[in-house]
Amino acid sequence: MSQSLPSTKIFIIGITLYIVDMVLNIIEINNLYKRYGNTIALNGINLSIAGGQIYGILGPNGSGKTTLLKIIAGILPASSGDIMVDEISVSRNSDNIKSMIGYIPETPALYESLTPIEYFNFLASVFKIDDNILRDRVNAFSNALEIGKYLDEFIGSLSFGTKQKVAIIGSLIHDPKIIVMDEGMNGLDPKSSKIIKELLKDMTKKGKTVIFSTHIMEIAENVCDTISILYNGNIAGTGNLDQLKNEAGSSNNDLEGIFLKLTGDEDLDNLLDSLRESIKSTTPP
Repeated sequence: MSQSLPSTKIFIIGITLYIVDMVLNIIEINNLYKRYGNTIALNGINLSIAGGQIYGILGPNGSGKTTLLKIIAGILPASSGDIMVDEISVSRNSDNIKSMIGYIPETPALYESLTPIEYFNFLASVFKIDDNILRDRVNAFSNALEIGKYLDEFIGSLSFGTKQKVAIIGSLIHDPKIIVMDEGMNGLDPKSSKIIKELLKDMTKKGKTVIFSTHIMEIAENVCDTISILYNGNIAGTGNLDQLKNEAGSSNNDLEGIFLKLTGDEDLDNLLDSLRESIKSTTPP
């Protein structure tokens, strides 16, 4: 797993050497709430996300991951609180934010009456991408994800996995500073999934930031530099694997055990034992 190295400034005063950490947070989330009627989806979220890394939002279905990412991307308004992206308020400048972010939803939301190439041309007109640059990017991405033969087919006729690849290319076509992926690996074959993971790692080496939500422990553990655990609309823990382990006060070395500790679901083993006993007692000899 790649680790982003902090940038530093060095000051020499007399013979004393001071090294001052100059890591900048590209995203600051401040006391963020989102309510749907009487339901609180996000309950006062506070997070600081440094640039140049893959930042994972890990949580079960219904924990608030999609809501949080949509607010970061400027797609959904918060009920209260705010998010600063590169020192720009999302609530007051959502249009400017959208040009900085490539958003990949869990389920592709595409114009199904267009072909992929028509869709990419449409995005190029929105983001004012030069024709030659667009052609180079489309060729590179479509070759890597092996969808070249589908570029002139109607999007509505494509498989879910191919639509997801089109959505991923579309989100990256304007070379965004921040990539927001909501369970973005869904529907991808293993080869394409591996290619996307390596591409994201390469992007962080160039200073880009990836925010990646998932409910799959293995993906979070193997791909993300930093992980925030979101549970019932609250942040249960944040850090790399070692930091989360310390925060949980857990002897578990795997993310699954740490997750259960931080979210208070440690009694899972007891529940499973009870279930096994129930099944055993109702099974005829």
